[in-house]
Amino acid sequence: MFTRNFHFAMSIAIAVGLSFPLHAQETRQWGEWTSWGEQPDGTYYNPIIPSDYSDLDCIRVGDDYYAISSTMQFSPGMTLLHSRDLVNWEICTNIIADLTQISPELGWQRMNRRGRGVWAGTLRYHNDRFYLFFGTPDEGYFMTSAPKAEGPWEPLTCLLNEPGWDDCTAAWDEKGNACFVGTHFADGYKTYLFKMSSDGKSIDRRSAKLINQGNHREANKLIKVGDWWYLVFSEHQNNIGRYVMAKRSKKMMGTYKEERQLALASYEANEPNQGGIIQGKDGNWYFLTHHGKGDWSGRIVSLLPVNWIEDWPIIGEVLPEKIGTMKWQSPMPAMEEEKLHIQRSDDFDQSQLSAQWQWNYQPRAEKFSLTERPGWLRLKAFQPIEHNRLLSAGNTLTQRSFCTPTNSVTVKIDISRMADGQKAGLCHISSQSSALGIIQKNGKRYLEYRNNDNPTLGKEILQSYIWLQSKWGLDGKSQFYYSLNGDTFQAFGEPYQMIWGNYRGDRIGIYTFNDQKEEGWIDIDYLHYQ
Repeated sequence: MFTRNFHFAMSIAIAVGLSFPLHAQETRQWGEWTSWGEQPDGTYYNPIIPSDYSDLDCIRVGDDYYAISSTMQFSPGMTLLHSRDLVNWEICTNIIADLTQISPELGWQRMNRRGRGVWAGTLRYHNDRFYLFFGTPDEGYFMTSAPKAEGPWEPLTCLLNEPGWDDCTAAWDEKGNACFVGTHFADGYKTYLFKMSSDGKSIDRRSAKLINQGNHREANKLIKVGDWWYLVFSEHQNNIGRYVMAKRSKKMMGTYKEERQLALASYEANEPNQGGIIQGKDGNWYFLTHHGKGDWSGRIVSLLPVNWIEDWPIIGEVLPEKIGTMKWQSPMPAMEEEKLHIQRSDDFDQSQLSAQWQWNYQPRAEKFSLTERPGWLRLKAFQPIEHNRLLSAGNTLTQRSFCTPTNSVTVKIDISRMADGQKAGLCHISSQSSALGIIQKNGKRYLEYRNNDNPTLGKEILQSYIWLQSKWGLDGKSQFYYSLNGDTFQAFGEPYQMIWGNYRGDRIGIYTFNDQKEEGWIDIDYLHYQ
């Protein structure tokens, strides 16, 4: 059995750069990769998605893989990904259409759940139906289900109306009996197992059985492999970090007494820890995980091999001591002709927004349109919750930024119908913000650079169309540019260091608001993300 003393020694040694036998795999400096995902030689490099897809769970349905990612206050909530090979992914949909089903605090009128809202969940497929279970730290546990991954997903059902819970999971046994697992982080990270109705729509609060506790234990995933039920989770200890553990039982309802550590904290890889263990179409096992210590790029995604040792799923590169650590390169699980990719660019030619887009909080529906001017997105200005504060402006449209060597995002905007007091443009947001846009006052329009809502006024803009652009690389330093013809761009404003905050990495976005009145709009022809 792997001891805590050995774990502590290994973690400290890795932190100071010592090496160990059989650890002679390729090493990477965090955030300085020039390649990722599938490679020409039939292997893949981690990360496979260098972007903020956090709190993953993964299932396989036939030849297809599906994974969920938490979305906090962004709407629509809980992103659902799809893959054919576990490495190349696309956005299938966002499951929760209306966040105010959870709480009015998640709507544009209040905007009072930054970094909270939709946290980690579990995705399951049972009796030809998809199920999502998830928690919010303030409201409790919820579920929904659908006949197809694309939906339609049912309205949310509340399973537990109580704050202080997170990171739930659920399962059915061969007889159709169902259980639900959740962690009460507000009471010392105590994890309970409950009996659940067969339709997943209710849990028996009185049946609660304590099966885990302490050391910030969370990230629960309950799976059955062979004769064993495994509760996979992560824990955190000071001076060690966060790492993956498991408990097991021969019965779904427990008792879960046997326990083993599956992987090291892997400081050099920002502690991969939360995810789902899945058997691939090739018969091998994998762990789709996020890297838990967030930087400006958020909690990005890797795929680690899983080796079964003494009936325990050891994650990543297996050391002689039968413990796993980060593995940066592995053979592809499958070779597919069609290469899926995460959607980014949008010409706004459809009647609905593409799946990569999420609003900062539930939007005000009558204040945007894709049909009033076909081929353009119209954003109508209204007053923010807080005066002149971008993060408090409703209907800010966002998508995740990527941590790659070169990124260029360009928008073309028609500003001819702006009104006095209105501001609009291209932005970066997390716990802080930066933007380049247009402000109108006294009937005239000017360039405006914003760094955490501190404005710098630029030249007057006399024409109806403007192109705005942000560029950044692996260091996450964004420089804004503008163009009056779409070809020649000039820098404006100081470089902005994108940051981590509110459990989220940086997001690129489009905004407009008016501090004075509900008046004015902009039309966006396209956003192109290269």
